[in-house]
Amino acid sequence: MIDEIRTLVAFAEEGSIQRVADRVRLTQPAVSRQVQRLEALLGGALLDRRQKPPQLTALGARAVEKGREILAAFEEMKALAHGAEPQGVFRLGLANGLSDDGVSSIVAEVVDGFGGISLHLKTGWSGELAELYRQGQLDAAIVLGEAPPGGGAVIGHEELAVIAASQFADRWRAGDFTLADMPWVLSPEPCDARRLLASRVGRRHLPVTGELDDPRLQLAWVRRGAGASLLPRRLLHAVGEGIEEIGAASLALTLPVVLLASPHLGARGVVADTLAARLADVFDRAFEAPDSRPGRNSPKRPRPKTVL
Repeated sequence: MIDEIRTLVAFAEEGSIQRVADRVRLTQPAVSRQVQRLEALLGGALLDRRQKPPQLTALGARAVEKGREILAAFEEMKALAHGAEPQGVFRLGLANGLSDDGVSSIVAEVVDGFGGISLHLKTGWSGELAELYRQGQLDAAIVLGEAPPGGGAVIGHEELAVIAASQFADRWRAGDFTLADMPWVLSPEPCDARRLLASRVGRRHLPVTGELDDPRLQLAWVRRGAGASLLPRRLLHAVGEGIEEIGAASLALTLPVVLLASPHLGARGVVADTLAARLADVFDRAFEAPDSRPGRNSPKRPRPKTVL
């Protein structure tokens, strides 16, 4: 019955019989028969076949939730024969704002330390990843912002700095711009840092001169004097000459770093725990460190006492 349960859970994640068949390497009729056998065993319909594509019934949704627990327990039983070493695929989501070389290297090092684990990594915006996690399509996700209701642990804080080209910073200090009307080079919506910035300056729509996905291209555009931008403070040391931090202490741009991890990981839970410990050390150290590149003539700003 494990195969039937696994197929039902796969349907909840994929949303169609065809995609489930591709995933579990069965024909579509074979997938349908597995679901029907489970329905016969439970004595009720798991799929509403009147809809196209079929949708989970209320019983089906409850069966999926319990099925995930059963599959996790089964993996724990299998681990007994392997000295409880974690085995299998670990599906991890990583927020775009955290997808830099430093964080990515830590993720790779942690996974490499577990020989039986194969990593499936997906990057995206925090809201998107949190929804995929909620749907059971990710085993864990590292996101920015408040932990969603019912789960998530804050493992650190990402402090953001406002940066600009030196000539642009001089104009800002001369009073040519305010924080609310200065031009910005930012990631597209729904960027977590961009939303935080908009809330801090009290503007729903910021004057954006460049919406760029690539952080390296953002830096190049900032260096040309196109506007100010945001950068994790822990990365200030790598921006190179011609770009500096400008004083914006009143903004208190700090985002919680949140780990979402399924309670049904079984032996693979140690992978999530190890990731949390390694990343907590990185973000806490960055948050407590002194300013790396203060702007010219800008006063040393106090650390924010509260975070979002």
